[in-house]
Amino acid sequence: MLTRRIVFTALTFACVAMVTQLVQAQQSKVIEIGKKVVDEDPTFAFYIGTYTRGDSKGIYRSELNRRTGEMSLPTLAYEIDNPSFLAVSSDQKNLYAVGEVADFGDGDSGAVSAFTFNEDGTLNLLNQEASGGGGPCHVEIAPGKSFVMVSNYGGGSFSTLPIGEDGQLAPATSFFQHEGSSVNEGRQKGPHGHGMYNVAGSRLLLAADLGLDKVMIYRTVNGTTGELELNDPAYLEITPGSGPRHLAVNGTGTRVYVLNELDSTLDVFALNPNTGANEHLQRVPTLPKDFEGNNTTAEIYIHPSGRWVYASNRGHDSIAAYRIDDETGLVTLLGHFGTMGKTPRHFRISPNGQFLLAANQDTNNIVIFEVDQKIGTLKPLPSQISVPNPCCIEFVQ
Repeated sequence: MLTRRIVFTALTFACVAMVTQLVQAQQSKVIEIGKKVVDEDPTFAFYIGTYTRGDSKGIYRSELNRRTGEMSLPTLAYEIDNPSFLAVSSDQKNLYAVGEVADFGDGDSGAVSAFTFNEDGTLNLLNQEASGGGGPCHVEIAPGKSFVMVSNYGGGSFSTLPIGEDGQLAPATSFFQHEGSSVNEGRQKGPHGHGMYNVAGSRLLLAADLGLDKVMIYRTVNGTTGELELNDPAYLEITPGSGPRHLAVNGTGTRVYVLNELDSTLDVFALNPNTGANEHLQRVPTLPKDFEGNNTTAEIYIHPSGRWVYASNRGHDSIAAYRIDDETGLVTLLGHFGTMGKTPRHFRISPNGQFLLAANQDTNNIVIFEVDQKIGTLKPLPSQISVPNPCCIEFVQ
């Protein structure tokens, strides 16, 4: 009996020891997981393009607290002339900026600059190249970070510049000088390139020309060098006098949302991403029916969920929000949300889809909204920051 009792006791202690070790191991895992959550950086960094008249000196940097919606005081990331539009590469290693000038280098051209990020958040200039035309106002990066697309508003042209393995830019490989005019004598006497965009899962690129009332369709010939050719069909036709400025393409490349600057409207097109064949589906106003003042639209952006699309009004000084129908892609107005400042030239939605930041160019402030994740409406938050002449916001994850 004594031997059995000893053996039983020993087995009991052994079992208890094993259970204790398992519990400690699980607790250790929980603690480790807890540490990761606690130590996780709660901020998104974002960079701000500006016009360098007045007090502005170039590109600024701030941080957004993804939990509270608070923004940090902006600091100068790089001193440079008129970095009016920015783009960050998908690998988060490079930032590209247009210099909206007309006297870069030896010719009548604007500039495009390539940067890397320093550890302290400032920018390191890699190199600069000519944009090919005066007053570049938009830049976008092709899939795979192979080249950038630049829109020259003053020159009425579009160009593509290859990106090297080190992130540096090479001289333009494709250049398209548009010709023609439209019905608005004050704004459409000639072409005005305003934005060139990728079509998801496609070789097609869409180029909005405010002066021609057309969104031109280009096709990639060489995805490495950025060589393009005009597609057939060659464009989406916009109502005369509309002035297409910017656009957004859905995740499948089958719907295009064109924001028209001059008549404050939004057009919805069906697009075949393989051929470029297109059909106009819908046109809606970006303004309330009772608004009687002057207005021009500025930026359009689809929420990361694909459920809502937003557009900014300069004059009414608001963000118009629309629900996107899952089946048809048509839009329904959700409401207008004042931007607590004048001339919201640009806005961006945070990578987690929770916040929308709007840059009010003429009141030198950036304001923030919380996006309702169920219905897409916007709720203003108290945090805002002062930045001279802000005109573009780009997040870095």
